[in-house]
Amino acid sequence: MSTTKTTPIIRLKDLRKSFGNKEVLTGIDLDIYRGESVVVIGGSGSGKSVLIKSILGIIQANTGIIEVDGENVSCMSTSKRDLVNRKFGMLFQGGALFDSLPVWENVAFGLIHGRRMNRTDARKRAIETLGKVGLAPELSDLFPSELSGGMQKRVGLARAIADEPEIVFFDEPTTGLDPIMADVINDLIVSCVKQQGITALSITHDMRSAKKIGDKIAMLYEGRLIWVGNSDEVGQAGNPYVDQFVHGRADGPIKMQLRC
Repeated sequence: MSTTKTTPIIRLKDLRKSFGNKEVLTGIDLDIYRGESVVVIGGSGSGKSVLIKSILGIIQANTGIIEVDGENVSCMSTSKRDLVNRKFGMLFQGGALFDSLPVWENVAFGLIHGRRMNRTDARKRAIETLGKVGLAPELSDLFPSELSGGMQKRVGLARAIADEPEIVFFDEPTTGLDPIMADVINDLIVSCVKQQGITALSITHDMRSAKKIGDKIAMLYEGRLIWVGNSDEVGQAGNPYVDQFVHGRADGPIKMQLRC
């Protein structure tokens, strides 16, 4: 089943996840439409990673519904879920590159091992995709350890889009980068999403990144989405929790747990 213009490509209904007595997601409702870039913000431990992992099927939610392209994937068989997951690409927070593989093979990993593309065609696609993120062909035979952190992040982005996915997840895409390189990565994400018509779901605590890459921003706090709106409205959300987080103030309703 494919989505229409008015049907979300991803829909979450009352999504809940607990680990023992710890409730991490306590009733998430969110609609993401085709071609939209949505950013979920929130502090460390707020449940952002659990949210993405639940959509990907890495973590099984306790209750609730996850729909992708109008299909409920929450109770799908493994084989059907694998087909749905082919729609997805992922940029991991730490890059998650394979140290033992050259750059091109990192980018082509899903093409070779998932799509069973022959290595010649996969290498060609990998080099083409590296060009889209501003990396020259001669870098393709280097190993990740020979690259800077920013270049490694670009390789991770190239891998995420090499298979031409419909939906890409970005996990803290600018963590560990200096401000200039972070902005370069933000620009690349925006251009890749717009040029390829990708739907994007990102999680971050970097507000500069969130405002730049997101059409819509949602704030997760204590397992709930407490505010959802357009990215240009987040600075005047009128929600004390959102306002404190966005402006980075120590004073406010969000209290940090400190150990002395």
